[in-house]
Amino acid sequence: METISTLGSHSALDVCEGAKRHNFKTLVVCKKGREKPYDKYYKTRVRNGVIIGVVDSTIILDEFRQIANKDVQKKLEDTVFIPNRSFAVYVGYDTIERDINFPIFGNKFLLRAEERDAPKNQFYLLEKAGIKMPKVYRKPEDIDSLAIVKVSEAKRRYERAFFIVSSYDDYMEKASQMLSSGAVREEDLRNARIEEFVIGAQFNFNFFYSKVNEELELMGLDTRRQVDLDGFLHLPADVQLEALKHKRPKNIEIGHFACTIRESFLEKVFEIGERFVSAVEKEYGKFAGPFALQGFVDGEEEIKIFDVSLRMPGSPGTRFTPYCYYLHRRGCGVGERIAVEIREAINKEMLDEVTT
Repeated sequence: METISTLGSHSALDVCEGAKRHNFKTLVVCKKGREKPYDKYYKTRVRNGVIIGVVDSTIILDEFRQIANKDVQKKLEDTVFIPNRSFAVYVGYDTIERDINFPIFGNKFLLRAEERDAPKNQFYLLEKAGIKMPKVYRKPEDIDSLAIVKVSEAKRRYERAFFIVSSYDDYMEKASQMLSSGAVREEDLRNARIEEFVIGAQFNFNFFYSKVNEELELMGLDTRRQVDLDGFLHLPADVQLEALKHKRPKNIEIGHFACTIRESFLEKVFEIGERFVSAVEKEYGKFAGPFALQGFVDGEEEIKIFDVSLRMPGSPGTRFTPYCYYLHRRGCGVGERIAVEIREAINKEMLDEVTT
């Protein structure tokens, strides 16, 4: 197993760069029309006598889901595949769990837990871990304060449309607007999650659980950039109100930026991470690799988690936060940390412990 592979989207370059640092070969499975970052711009090659780039080889498919084809799987059976969000979205959980036979880093059966309608999902795990979450309103009629409605987009099923409400009447008015515009579907609105709107500082706490060393590491913290929402937030309040008459901001994630948290808060951060690992191991057995707890620190300085990522995060900028330096005495991206874990697992004959 001297090759690390992944899907050409989301965080593939971070995976490949980390793999190359530890002398692994890299292979990226791409979709036709989206292959150039991997097959051209960051392809491994020699320039002026120096090796540059991080992607050694690619497999280019018409659709990502063709990764389950037998001929493609044959090319991946001697690699360790690193899952990301795009892998789950475009290939699908049933296919991943039932049909994929090449080794996947981490527990592939845990990927489904990100979905809100799955049994033993992320909220179930957060509850088992005793981690605080925003208050949930079971039905729109219960809304009695500022709340956020999270509902799947009509077109991009894997993304969510959000709208803010403060009462049942407010909900009915804004839900009607979302439906009439075609932004959401009625059946999805019925299954939407309605949460307390937490006013606080938002953080993604990016962890890595080492099964080889049985130790939790904090890789770094980041927060999100979200297309035109960021533009709205930079406008004065009176201009925002005028702009909202003509355009509703979208929460589509377009990037991340690294951040830090007050050092006296680190014990609380590690505590929720350790409790989450314990809950996952109790409910799912095998657990290895990266995960993120996404939430707020509110005005009472309490952490409230509203979302969980159970695979490679999409934020390579976490390497520029100081937390890996504090532990490893140098910077380390999540892609490299995965490569280190795989190398140690191979050396200790523990690869089965960190893959499914």
